Amino acid sequence: MQRLFIATKKFDPFHSAGWKEYLEWSGLIQLTEVVTLDGMLCPFALAETKESYWPYIVHEDNMLSFFVDLDFLLSELADIRDLNILGVIRRPPENVSSIDWNGFAFLGYDLMDKAVGNSALTNCGGFPDAFANSELSNVGLIQDFERAVEIQRALRNKYYPPEHHADCDLWAIFRQKES
Repeated sequence: MQRLFIATKKFDPFHSAGWKEYLEWSGLIQLTEVVTLDGMLCPFALAETKESYWPYIVHEDNMLSFFVDLDFLLSELADIRDLNILGVIRRPPENVSSIDWNGFAFLGYDLMDKAVGNSALTNCGGFPDAFANSELSNVGLIQDFERAVEIQRALRNKYYPPEHHADCDLWAIFRQKES
């Protein structure tokens, strides 16, 4: 399992205009923050890919904001106070919630469309036949691996196969602990 890193802007009542409107639109009233790889909700902190990044990033479509070297990523950020520094695992084959990832805490699982553009959990208006809004944690993630896989299968195969955002990958999300 490859561990990757990304820095995203925070989306919560303290850092974001539109928080109240988002809660009203989404119906996710339990949220205290959204932690996701969805760049519309939590824009990537490093918006442009510099030539110097190439040895340190994932060389795949839609993955140029994901770094393989945490120290390099941190060196490119001027100020991390209003950012989430995330450690992520794409397509974990098993429950990774108990992984001891030095300096990172497990937050949950996200379901991102194949373009790593939209979260099926927090930015598609809901898929009520596959999951209930109440199943999401206070940061908009699914806590249980088996349930996340079940939702992924239901989105893809059972309820919403023609929907582009329902064809999604499972991502394990960890956040760097504040020092």
